[in-house]
Amino acid sequence: MPSIAVVGAGVIGVTVAYALQRRGLSVTLVDRDGPGRGASYGNMASIAVTEFMPASRPGVWAQMPKWLLDPEGPVRIRPGYVPKLVPWFLRFLAASRPSRLRELEAAGAALCGRAHEDLDALLKETGLAHMLGAEGCLSLYADEAEFRADRDHIDILDRFGFRHDILGGNAIRDLEPALTTKIARAVLFPDNRSVADPYRLVTALAGQFQALGGTVETGEVVGFEDGGGDVSALRLADGRRLAADRVVLAAGAFTGRLSKLLGEPIPLETERGYHTQIMAPGISMRHSIIWPARAFMVTPTAGGIRVGGTVEMAGLDAPPDYRRARVLVKRAKEALPDLKAEATSEWMGHRPALPDTVPVIGPSAKRRNVFYATGHGHLGLTYAATTGRLVADLVTGARPPIDLKPYRVDRF
Repeated sequence: MPSIAVVGAGVIGVTVAYALQRRGLSVTLVDRDGPGRGASYGNMASIAVTEFMPASRPGVWAQMPKWLLDPEGPVRIRPGYVPKLVPWFLRFLAASRPSRLRELEAAGAALCGRAHEDLDALLKETGLAHMLGAEGCLSLYADEAEFRADRDHIDILDRFGFRHDILGGNAIRDLEPALTTKIARAVLFPDNRSVADPYRLVTALAGQFQALGGTVETGEVVGFEDGGGDVSALRLADGRRLAADRVVLAAGAFTGRLSKLLGEPIPLETERGYHTQIMAPGISMRHSIIWPARAFMVTPTAGGIRVGGTVEMAGLDAPPDYRRARVLVKRAKEALPDLKAEATSEWMGHRPALPDTVPVIGPSAKRRNVFYATGHGHLGLTYAATTGRLVADLVTGARPPIDLKPYRVDRF
């Protein structure tokens, strides 16, 4: 039986490993910290099928100068990191051409269009359907100017047929009474449902994988052994060697370091995101909320309310700046005036960001037995079940249900 090593045990790696195992393969899952301890631990718990549009679109560019000049703004680049970011930023610029934007929108929509079908099948098969909530997400706008600034988002959803309802006045607070009366408009995304706890979901899937005979190894991959054009084994930092017939690299923001060892650099950056988990919020919520002009999100998850968002570009090694998390709580109180920030914990994680916002899903262009599943950005949880299915198709020689050319590793 062919042996597969999947590097990375976040939500992407775990779903890939499980999908491969269900195809009858012997799979080992390798992670430096164990299942779900990276970005999957603290994500915003949303199946965000309406959020596939490229970050380089004009609506974002229009707000970027204001955001960067605001010390508490939603985007921050640490000054010392600017020189390292220049090559990535030039590719980000290239992704803003109108013709390219349309291609990227279509690539994201193709994945999001399958997300619920693949996720529902996965959760039903593993007995975890109860972890997916029934309610959607509300996008908030203080006035008509904010709504117009986000109109391109709504137009893209119209073009691809994603469901949404525009609401005003009392209809907004009928859905979420805790919201401020200062919100003039909202858009309900009924399909942007939330999971009860993203970390518990990943660990539960990993538990299912192990119960069916899968192996989980804790260790940091620091190198590869060459077997005549193929990778024959992984080398771990503690000196261990793990042989494998095929390798899937799904290590999130850390995948770029591994691909570089294979002579296949990927322009993968980390968008450092922060959250505050509030276990005594003093309010209840049914829906998640997002306020595009303030660039934060609030989700009922993990037994409390999670406030998250922001983008910080500072690399993989810089220490966290938890002032970013506290700014998000301050913004959340503008939307939820009775919110109490009590019994809280703060967290920072590394979203794997590619300059065109579209993940890499496909075979290596350099090594015959290496495959990639990385760069999912803000949509790792959303894309996970679909990515698992697509990678399993590729590895086993089955025909994927969508064209995978837009996600190839050598497109940059």
